[in-house]
Amino acid sequence: MANIEIYSGDFCPYCVRAKSLLKKKGVEFTEYNVQRDMKRQAEMLERAGGARTIPQIFIDGRHVGGCDELYALDSQGKLDPLLAG
Repeated sequence: MANIEIYSGDFCPYCVRAKSLLKKKGVEFTEYNVQRDMKRQAEMLERAGGARTIPQIFIDGRHVGGCDELYALDSQGKLDPLLAG
């Protein structure tokens, strides 16, 4: 199983959608709230190449982007192989 990390925030509809897709896929993920933890926000900015929007999603250390990119990977049939590790 892949190691999935999602940087998110409160009241973020894109975060909710991304987490919903991951839950639908039956995978566990680690969530970091960047609005409550400024250290995590700085970490996200560094890891995501300066991307400031949330969510920012990483699968096995690979930055896959945000919610739209996650859904695009799924529609292209590329998400499940990544989640399988």
